[in-house]
Amino acid sequence: MAFDFHTIDVFTDRRLSGNALAVILGADGLDASTMQAIARETNLSETVFVSAPQNPAHTATVRIFTPSTELPFGGHPTIGTAALLAGVKGLIGEHGCGDAIITLELPIGTVRVGVRHRDGEAPYAEFEAPKLPQDAGTLPPVERLAAALGLIPNEIGFENHRPRCFAAGNAFACIPVANLETLEKAFINAPYWAAAFDNQGIVGAYLYTRQCVHVGASFHTRMFAPGSGVPEDPATGSAAICLAGSIITFDALPDGEHRRVLEQGFAMGRPSKIVLTLDVQGGELKALRLGGHAVRVVSGHLTI
Repeated sequence: MAFDFHTIDVFTDRRLSGNALAVILGADGLDASTMQAIARETNLSETVFVSAPQNPAHTATVRIFTPSTELPFGGHPTIGTAALLAGVKGLIGEHGCGDAIITLELPIGTVRVGVRHRDGEAPYAEFEAPKLPQDAGTLPPVERLAAALGLIPNEIGFENHRPRCFAAGNAFACIPVANLETLEKAFINAPYWAAAFDNQGIVGAYLYTRQCVHVGASFHTRMFAPGSGVPEDPATGSAAICLAGSIITFDALPDGEHRRVLEQGFAMGRPSKIVLTLDVQGGELKALRLGGHAVRVVSGHLTI
């Protein structure tokens, strides 16, 4: 059997940067074990399988796999798949202007993605988070977290930010670190990782600092998920959604819309930009949008 196969670089407007995503079209009939085997073969942080929607008014059904497990939701798979489908279905031009709404059926629920394409620019996609971040339990003591990341305890935290665990479909440990230098030297310290993170029910550890490379960015981030077969991820939309929980908890945002740009992937040579828009009402997060650019890199056929 042969399937249309594409790779898309997501959360970037330049090829060979951002987070690479594999998308398999026409995946109807493939079972989960075959999808998982294909995801191991592509060996990207996520591989998406697109099939016909259950509701004919929707665009597609989507399943997402890391090299080792299936996920109910993912930010960069949602952005990249929507941008690709808008193009291959002729809803936006390869060259020129266009806007489209792509409706994806995911295990987490139905997600509507707006795709915008302007002449000379990479497509930009944005969606409202299907779930808002919720507190997902207590993390181990900071000494244990620091050991797992190759850091010392006083390098964990900045200002009033402290480690917290949040879930929004996927759960992440959101770990604030002192500065960019600390973030750059962090790594998976294997002998101590399991004690800190493996029994927390999380996808991975999402490290962040307010010190950034670019002036327009709000946070610089890294994400480690060895248990999901992803030693480090260049850009993690679902973790960014969880980070909104820390922003709301610690930054005391006034009511209104707040735009936060996240840098990720710099340590991997895959710079990425994720845009979060938080809608705060009555001191609480009422809605959250996640957006980014996506560019197609490879198109061909997968034969199995």
